[in-house]
Amino acid sequence: MTIFQAYIKYHSKMIFALILFCSVFSLSFFLYRLPIEAVIYPVLICAAFGLIFVIVDLLQTKRKLKQLSEIKKLNASMITSLPPASSIAEENYQDIIKTLQDEITALGTSSSARYQELTEYYTVWVHQIKTPITSMRLTLQNEDTPISRKLSSDLFQIEQYVEMVLAFMRLDSDSSDYVFKEYNIDSIIKQAVTKYASEFIDRKVRLDYEPINKIVITDEKWLSFVIEQLLSNALKYTRTGSIKIYLREPMTLCIEDTGIGIAPEDLPRIFEKGYTGYNGRKDKKASGLGLYLCKRICNNLEIGISVTSELDKGTTVCIDLEQYDLKQHLTKM
Repeated sequence: MTIFQAYIKYHSKMIFALILFCSVFSLSFFLYRLPIEAVIYPVLICAAFGLIFVIVDLLQTKRKLKQLSEIKKLNASMITSLPPASSIAEENYQDIIKTLQDEITALGTSSSARYQELTEYYTVWVHQIKTPITSMRLTLQNEDTPISRKLSSDLFQIEQYVEMVLAFMRLDSDSSDYVFKEYNIDSIIKQAVTKYASEFIDRKVRLDYEPINKIVITDEKWLSFVIEQLLSNALKYTRTGSIKIYLREPMTLCIEDTGIGIAPEDLPRIFEKGYTGYNGRKDKKASGLGLYLCKRICNNLEIGISVTSELDKGTTVCIDLEQYDLKQHLTKM
């Protein structure tokens, strides 16, 4: 429906009343045998003035609708003013909008404060719990028995879960300090591999990795978290065989395992929060947060992540480090 059609429909009652009044006057003059010109001339003059009024009012309505269409693109917090009200009803509507906007702002402020408080609490909790974890690790280092090795492995998993909690809480926080610099991708990979070295040895899983020697612009801490999480998943679901880390040209980092694989029906949903799929239901320890966090972090780093898998043959996770969007942004700047 065009603006003109909508305008006519909105003022249809007034137009009908005007036609009705003119008809009543014309009928009265006709019944009393008065000169019909006495009605026609005033009607034509009124019609001319009415047409001018309609054109002016239609242009004002069109301008107001244009302003409103621009306002619709804004968030509630960004709306500072509305077009001047032309009726009592519009004034009431604008008062209601202002009241709702104030409520949304208050709720947003309250929610942000609660989120910040929760983030600070868990941040303190993480740092506090690291103290006994470190103490336990130092104690276990003095022993080399099957039980101590098992406890060390379990303790390592606890550390990973603690880091996952901290990453989850900081993901959308203003304190998610992304610092983009140039890094050699090998240095980040080697840190992650070193961290999981004991897991590779205990599980008797072979690592196939040759230096890549490529420079990438990224945030070291967050990319390290992604690689570590992918290695953790690969180790968790690879009973025998190997894990291979390699670069697919031009800048796609791949982590390939010979594990149990992912069911085809689970692949489209593996990045959803809390979704564990068949493997997760089989392994009761799965949280459904690891790949979700990886996807969110990759989005923030403006890099792509994808997964291909085949049941009982293995899984390959690829991270596209090319950063097309970031490069375009930097070029525009």
